[in-house]
Amino acid sequence: MRVIVIGGGAAGMIAAITSSNEGNDVTLIEKTSLLGNKIKITGKGRCNLTFDGDIEDFKNNIVKNFKFMYSSFNAFSNVDVVNYFNKLGVKTKIERGGRVFPVSDDANEVVKVLKDELNKNHVNIIYNVSVDNFILDNNKIKALKLSNNKIIECDKCIIATGGKSYPKTGSSGDGYVYAKKLGHKIVDLKPGLVPLRSNDSICKLLQGLSLKNVTLSLKYKGGKEIYKEFGEMMFSHFGITGPIVLSASSKLNRVENVDNLMQNSDIIASIDLKPALDDDTLDKRICRDFEKYTNKEFKNSLDDLLPKKLIPVIIELSGIDENKKVNQITKEERKRLVKLLKNLQITITGFMPFDIAVITSGGVDVKDINPKTMESKIVKGIYFAGEILDVDAYTGGFNLQIAFSTGYAAGKN
Repeated sequence: MRVIVIGGGAAGMIAAITSSNEGNDVTLIEKTSLLGNKIKITGKGRCNLTFDGDIEDFKNNIVKNFKFMYSSFNAFSNVDVVNYFNKLGVKTKIERGGRVFPVSDDANEVVKVLKDELNKNHVNIIYNVSVDNFILDNNKIKALKLSNNKIIECDKCIIATGGKSYPKTGSSGDGYVYAKKLGHKIVDLKPGLVPLRSNDSICKLLQGLSLKNVTLSLKYKGGKEIYKEFGEMMFSHFGITGPIVLSASSKLNRVENVDNLMQNSDIIASIDLKPALDDDTLDKRICRDFEKYTNKEFKNSLDDLLPKKLIPVIIELSGIDENKKVNQITKEERKRLVKLLKNLQITITGFMPFDIAVITSGGVDVKDINPKTMESKIVKGIYFAGEILDVDAYTGGFNLQIAFSTGYAAGKN
């Protein structure tokens, strides 16, 4: 069988290798001059290959359409991914949060072994060319017309062009145009795993401050919770970023009319600076600090409780005079300070752009895709794999696992 794979990323390379292992004549089309561009920057250049856990962990970390992923994950699971790369000579290790990395801490090693497999399997790789048109016969793929005007015949075509995130890697959203032309519905595209914007002045004041062991909640202005997570975050001149913020963005971008809500200042980020302490325990802790610094001004009493950069901001927001002696602070003022430390609020005004988004949320509607084979239910012989699909997950190796599992399914079947 003649198989064409469009896109030389994680999903495309696995699809091409798997298909060629089945004895097919495979051609891989990559519109840039290199394979695995996005793999090279995942995990800050270290490549978070997958996660160490079970299917429940996978389920809990997929933002949308886990049921669609069930079959392909079982066919090529996280254990299979680790074994696969180990057999190719990539030794792996497990880090905090069950994240799996190459021992070398080098994403280039991952790209190299995949490229070696493609060459070993005699996959024909065409660089610097994109697809202009799909030629169908009786609603079945027959050939592709390329940007160099060449026509390549095929029995099967796997579209693994990635999303719109990190366009400098070649992910410019071509695949969505292809899918739409072929009759597929595209679920609204939004940047995923991306920092959040805020116009609040405290973000600029706290720029560069990293907060560990805090709880971030995203809420509607009325108080209903959208997302809640414990971990690490950071303030920036544009708003907030860091692991729990990136995950929050992928939950937030699925909210209906979210852009309007953010424009109207209806989305609030609430930071619990002391999540291990309830209000009463925190109050007692503050009382102990106040006893320790009983004759000092308020501004000099918070060093044991908060990072230095945060203290002036908390003092201003508390409404307590910075020069007030600690022993003169009232119970009411103290309670106000407790509330502030448990609920530091920032108004979210938008997402940062696709240029710096880790993934794309939205994509080809999975209702029109066979979950076992990744074949289109609309056009015979057309398959989809990877980020182009309307499936995305939080950080931790889950998105690469989606790419590997769907790529394997598309190549195998």
